[in-house]
Amino acid sequence: MSNLPAVNGLWTLVLAGGDGTRLQDLTRRIVGKPIPKQYCRLLDERSLLETTLARIAPLAAPSHTLVVANENHLALARPQLGALPPGNLVIQPSNRDTGPGLLLSLLTLAARSPRAYVAVFPSDHYVADAHGFLAAVAHAVRVVHVLPDRVAMLGIPPEHPDPGLGYIEPSAPLPPPWEGEVFQVASFHEKPDPGAAAHLVARGGLWNSFVMAFRVDRMLDLLWRIRSADVARMCGAFGRPTALGALYKSLEPWNFSRDFLARIPSQLVVVRADRTGWSDWGTPESIERTLCTLNRTPPWRVALPAAAIA
Repeated sequence: MSNLPAVNGLWTLVLAGGDGTRLQDLTRRIVGKPIPKQYCRLLDERSLLETTLARIAPLAAPSHTLVVANENHLALARPQLGALPPGNLVIQPSNRDTGPGLLLSLLTLAARSPRAYVAVFPSDHYVADAHGFLAAVAHAVRVVHVLPDRVAMLGIPPEHPDPGLGYIEPSAPLPPPWEGEVFQVASFHEKPDPGAAAHLVARGGLWNSFVMAFRVDRMLDLLWRIRSADVARMCGAFGRPTALGALYKSLEPWNFSRDFLARIPSQLVVVRADRTGWSDWGTPESIERTLCTLNRTPPWRVALPAAAIA
């Protein structure tokens, strides 16, 4: 792409640590056992993880890409990582929601390049327009290059109120050169009730894609301010597998959006990502909606061999 960010040494981080509990019945029907959807081939010959890695490849070389996965999913994950160097797979002992997995990944990246800029991507989402999506990501990276104290979120204009998603409520646009494209954040809402979701959509709220760009040291500074105990415990176990395993056994799960981002709206900006065809594919209904637009038969309605996973 010609409009990639002019930021030397950009890193990408792919989050593949989810257990996919909401879609276990669906993946069982497809491949005969419940597996996280990011490792399942729901569309074409690639899994969602493989598709994500291919989609973001123009942004950073494999040497500058990290993937975080759970120890009990390594048999599924490793064959799908392509050219990723073995040392760039961040292994967490188990899933403790998005907070610990992201924190562990950021400490791994900080040990290599603490002032690096990074773009973060879930591994299990669908995007129809990869070019438009990457253009929006590139724009977010440019924003934090100019404003390194901010976290730039990718906001998706909602197609309908959905209480299963997070919402970013924009406020004033940033001054030129960002005016009309990048907005300050008034508030951040993780999975509001249906009435609140409808109200947010009516006020111009955007879906939280959980795609974001920031400078690593700035994010760790913000995490220390809001979640200092979690950061201190993770730092104490970092680089020591036995200590990390013991920590995870006692670690309370925490959600990066609800328990952290929602508490720092003044530190966030949101970049609108229009007409990308984004969906989090978090429910069978959302997957069916996408497949319907593609005139595709849902894979759970046909008999598939076990090759549906790698």
